[in-house]
Amino acid sequence: MKFRVARDDLADAVAWVAKSLPARPPVPVLGGILLQVDGSTLTVAGFDYEVSTRATLSVDALDELDTDAAASGPDRVLVSGRLLAEITRALPAKPVDLAVIGPKVSIVAGSARFTLPTMPVEDYPPLPQMPDASGSVDSAEFAEAVAQTVIAAGRDDTLPMLTGIRIEIDGDRLTLAATDRFRLAVRELGWRPDRAELSTAVLVPARTLADAAKTLGGAKEVTVALGDGLLGLQAGDRRTTVRLLDVEFVKYRSLLPTSHTTSVEVPVSVLGESIKRVALVTDRGHHLRVQVGAGSLTLTAGGEDEGRAEEDLPAEVDGDELLIAFNPTYLLDGLGVVHAETVRISFTTSARPALLVPVVNGAAGDSADGSTDGGSPDVDADGVGDATPPYRYLVMPARLPG
Repeated sequence: MKFRVARDDLADAVAWVAKSLPARPPVPVLGGILLQVDGSTLTVAGFDYEVSTRATLSVDALDELDTDAAASGPDRVLVSGRLLAEITRALPAKPVDLAVIGPKVSIVAGSARFTLPTMPVEDYPPLPQMPDASGSVDSAEFAEAVAQTVIAAGRDDTLPMLTGIRIEIDGDRLTLAATDRFRLAVRELGWRPDRAELSTAVLVPARTLADAAKTLGGAKEVTVALGDGLLGLQAGDRRTTVRLLDVEFVKYRSLLPTSHTTSVEVPVSVLGESIKRVALVTDRGHHLRVQVGAGSLTLTAGGEDEGRAEEDLPAEVDGDELLIAFNPTYLLDGLGVVHAETVRISFTTSARPALLVPVVNGAAGDSADGSTDGGSPDVDADGVGDATPPYRYLVMPARLPG
């Protein structure tokens, strides 16, 4: 193995693969990055039995290297992923020459020279095969949808059904959902299935999916592939596979309210900044209280002994007055990803969850038939259902004292 490659291409590929490697691998080889050359193509790969990542890039053969050990070296080699990522990131902006010489890997860029010990490649597990493609989706829209749902995913590994994002496929619609029991995020978007009648649902580890969707966003489209216990994502010259969670997801649709007694429309930035200010005096056991009145919201927090904050906001209010309390972080998480200038918050009672929906073109989650259940695509001014797809964020209230 001996080749020359552009420094930025190598550094980007190595950094992307290294991100998916376990911080504390159960066996040392799972912390390695596999480099494999086939003709003029270099594959940079990592695998820890749960997630695999592969990036390919073009390289130039270095026939002028006449070192016997390099000439007879293997076409695949395993090196420390952490070290390789740090080295390639620090190399000067010069072409990189890499060669395997005996039990070492030589890396040269300009006047910088490194040697790395190899790891036993024969102990490295075989990389999983990419499943057959199921369809494709706009990469930016998919990344946005994942980011909007991952905030509601749980992080307690003892409850694995809450640590995933459920992906439902029904014809040309994808629905993503996640919940940690305290909030629920649901996002719908369109995609292009390879089979129009395709209908299925899988549960994908949320953090892994979020990392993959974000890093694959550089390409125009992401190919989605579903196989036996695997989800595959491919964009451009990068692809990743993720082992699915084999647990049952909660029946989340029954949690979404079908009616409300009060709704409020307020600018997202104004509400967010106000929550941040008032929440400064919240402490353990205290929550943000929201009083919905006639044409206004009043946010309060704290008490006489530990400090108190209060702020009034003008708002478009429709319905009954209401006093309700929330964890301010949960509200800020939802406001941070609605991606709209205005949000509509719908309430039923102070003990029931509130629903946040972005207001797009003056409507919040309106469907083509005029319903407002948030379960269909928004319709733009021309009546075309290709506006921003619906997003729903349900947040549980906190118990009010007394």
